[in-house]
Amino acid sequence: MSNATSWDQIDTPAACVDMNVAEANVRAYQAYCNQHGLDLRPHIKTHKLPSLADYQIAQGAVGITCQKISEAEAMLDGMRTKDVDLLITYNILGAAKVARLKALSQRCRLSVVADNATVIAGLAAGFDASAPLDVYVECNTGADRCGVDSAEAALQLADQINAAAGLRFAGLMTYPPAGKIAEVRHWFAEAQAVFAAKSVAIPRITTGGSPDMWQAHEMDLADELRVGTCVYNDRSLVERGTAKWQNCALTVLATVVSVPAENRAVIDAGSKVLTSDQLGLNGHGAVLGRDDIVIDSLSEEHGRLVSDGPIDLQVGDKLRIVPNHVCVVVNMLDELVEIRDGQVIGPLPVAARGQVR
Repeated sequence: MSNATSWDQIDTPAACVDMNVAEANVRAYQAYCNQHGLDLRPHIKTHKLPSLADYQIAQGAVGITCQKISEAEAMLDGMRTKDVDLLITYNILGAAKVARLKALSQRCRLSVVADNATVIAGLAAGFDASAPLDVYVECNTGADRCGVDSAEAALQLADQINAAAGLRFAGLMTYPPAGKIAEVRHWFAEAQAVFAAKSVAIPRITTGGSPDMWQAHEMDLADELRVGTCVYNDRSLVERGTAKWQNCALTVLATVVSVPAENRAVIDAGSKVLTSDQLGLNGHGAVLGRDDIVIDSLSEEHGRLVSDGPIDLQVGDKLRIVPNHVCVVVNMLDELVEIRDGQVIGPLPVAARGQVR
């Protein structure tokens, strides 16, 4: 980015974050959760910035969600907030990772998830009754990713957790399918009945997902929400009606490097920046102010733009693009460009980029 002080001086391709918009997004959803009596535990996989996680907690979030141990380590290394309440929503498997998890538990209030007996046994081997680890049972409520399929299977794992001296059953966790709030509610209502019949308490139910974030209160059995994408928003959430274009805090700034035909141009942002995620959408991002343009194909360093009529672009033009899926775009770059009040503030190192172990 060098010494850029304005948009036209930013070296491209670059992912630029309007912090005024991002912080407004944080405040808006925290207000929603406050209104409905829900705890908010934002997922940092979208922004991967310790400073933004600090801001979320300062606005009222109860803690943060991470996906991998290394991601959690990187966030704690950079955060100013002390005694962070941190949930890792991923099966932790293997003695080496459990040892790292044990070390991590000395730095924060830690909880994890599990959806099988092997993971639980491994966690139990690394912790003891002097400092037990909180473990949620992950439930498959229709997204068909990880998670047990039935309330009975969840109860069986909860019993295994409670039987381990170094573990403590924290509750039930799910990543729900979009648009299926009623079905998720039914799943958890059945789980509550199954657990109650065996006199096993469910301390907490935590759910997530930005697509249904403004309807989350309808799943009134949940105590906690984990959302990530909404801190920046993206084209997928705009298309779902979850956000508007003015709520999209991150845009990719790209330069037109070729106009080889009347209806075709090429930009310097390819799959290394915009990524190949389409999420069922047509094209690889939305060019702001140019609804007539489709980014129809990407190679590593080239993005091809096409239009039905004259594309009306010149070599050297700069375009702002709202990516289809903002989370993966952030993970492609070592740093973002911070924008505030329309001015370039400077680079934002992506602290938790590439942390996959």
